[in-house]
Amino acid sequence: MKSIQKERVTPIFPIILHKGETVKMLKKKVCLLLSIVLLLAISGFSLKEVSASSLKDVPQKYSKEISFLVENEIIFGYPGSVFYPDRPVTRAEAAAMIGRSVNLEGAKRKTSFDDVSSSSYASGFIQSAYEKGIISGYKDGSYKPDRHITRGEMAILISRAFKLSSVSGIYYNDLPSSGTIYQAVNLVSTAGIAAGYPDGTYQPNKSITRAEFALLIARSINPDFKVVSKPQPIGERVVSTTVLNVRNGPGTEFGKVGQLLNGSKITIYQVIGDWVFMSYGKMEGFVHSHYISEAGLKVVAIDPGHGGTDPGASGNGVVEKELNLDVSLRTKKYLEREGIQVVMTRETDKYVTLSGRVDYAVDKGADTFVSIHGNSYGTSLARGTETFYSSAGLNPRAEASRQLSIFIQKRLVAAMGTTDRGVRDGVFQVIKSNPLPSSLVELGFISNSGDAAKLRSDQYREAAAKAIALGIKDYYNWLESK
Repeated sequence: MKSIQKERVTPIFPIILHKGETVKMLKKKVCLLLSIVLLLAISGFSLKEVSASSLKDVPQKYSKEISFLVENEIIFGYPGSVFYPDRPVTRAEAAAMIGRSVNLEGAKRKTSFDDVSSSSYASGFIQSAYEKGIISGYKDGSYKPDRHITRGEMAILISRAFKLSSVSGIYYNDLPSSGTIYQAVNLVSTAGIAAGYPDGTYQPNKSITRAEFALLIARSINPDFKVVSKPQPIGERVVSTTVLNVRNGPGTEFGKVGQLLNGSKITIYQVIGDWVFMSYGKMEGFVHSHYISEAGLKVVAIDPGHGGTDPGASGNGVVEKELNLDVSLRTKKYLEREGIQVVMTRETDKYVTLSGRVDYAVDKGADTFVSIHGNSYGTSLARGTETFYSSAGLNPRAEASRQLSIFIQKRLVAAMGTTDRGVRDGVFQVIKSNPLPSSLVELGFISNSGDAAKLRSDQYREAAAKAIALGIKDYYNWLESK
C-alpha cells in the first residue's frame, strides 16, 4: 500500500511564457492544453487532481472504501469532482483497477489482443493481467475492452488476482453448484469480498458499477472492509429419517461433515433444488429435503400389501389384498384423528412394485413405514399375529424399526386376542431395502379357520386398525421422550 504524504500542489501542466511569445500565442497554448485534458478525460484517462474528500457524487455508505482507493491511487475521479458511481465498469477499466491493486506493470504497450491498441490507457494492465493468467480474451482473439463486465466475471478476476483458495457452503439460488462462475463466486463470498442479494440470488450476469467494483477491490486489499456472508433463517424442520448425512455441498458427491438423528430440529437458511442449507448447533451443511419435515409434523406411510394382479393369499373366505386395503384405510382414519399425516402406497385395488412402495413413501416425505398383511401357511395349525422388522442397514434405523414393531405387536395382540407370535427380524424387501424405520404386520393366518373368522369380521378389522394406529402413536411418543 502506498504511503500518503501531504505535498505542495503544483499545476498538472505548467504554462510558461517564453521570450518572444505574445499573449495571443499563450492563449492558443492554453486552449490546446485544455483540449488535451478534455480528450484524455473522454478517452478514459483518470485525473489524479481529484481528492477523495472532494468527490461530490459518492454515496455516504461507500465513502470509506472509495476514499481509501482514491487516496492510494488505485481508482480516480473525473473533472468536476465526480466519480460516476453508477456507471457500468468496462473490461478495460476493470483490468486497470485490478492491475493497480496488485501492482502490475501498467506501462502502455502492445497487447496480445487485436482490439486493444498499444496507446490505450489500459493496454499495459491488460497485457500484464493476461500474462499472469488473471484475464483472458474471447475465442476470436479479442478482449472487447469497452464491453461492460458482469458480477460473475468480476468474481473470476478478483479470485485470480488475489489468489483466493478457501471455499465454504455459501450458495445462491441462481447459480449452479459447479462450474467456473460458481467456484469464483464461492471464493469471493467466502473471503468476505462479495455478497448476494436479500432474495438469495447473486445475479452473475448483471453489469457491475464503479461503486460496486470499488467496494470489492477495497475489501480485497483491506480486511477492515470485508463483509460476512451469512444467509438469514427461513424456517425450521425436523429430521424424519433415522440417520441423515450432512454434506458440505448440495449433492451426494460432496463430502460428509456429520450426521443427524431422527427428530433433530434444524434451522433452514436456503433451498437449492432438492437440498437445503441448514444448521444444527455448531454444525452447518446441506441435507436432502426428502428426509426432513415441518417441525412437529409426523408422516407415516401405510402400505396395504399386494393388490391388483397380485391377490396375495386366500382361503376361508378371505382374499389378502382386500383385507390389507380395508384395514389400512381404517388405520389411516385413526391416525389422522391423532394429527398424524398419512401417505398411502395404494388406496385402490392396484398393483405397486415393492421398490415403488418404498420410493413413494420416501418421495412423499414419510418418516415411518408400516406394511399391513394377512399370513398363510401350508397347514391350518399355524395361527397368531406377528410383526417383522429388518436389522439390515444402519443400527439406529434397525433399533427404531424394532421399537416400532414392538409397540404395534403389543397393541394388536391385546385388541384381537390372537396368539402372540412375537416380533421377528425379517428379510421382506419393503422393510429390508427401506431407509425409514419400518415394520411389516401379519394380522393373522388366513389359512387358520379361527384367525380367518376374525379377519372376515368388521369388528376385528376395526380393532386391528385402531391397534396399529395406537402402536404407531406409542412409537412417536417413544421418539419424543428420547
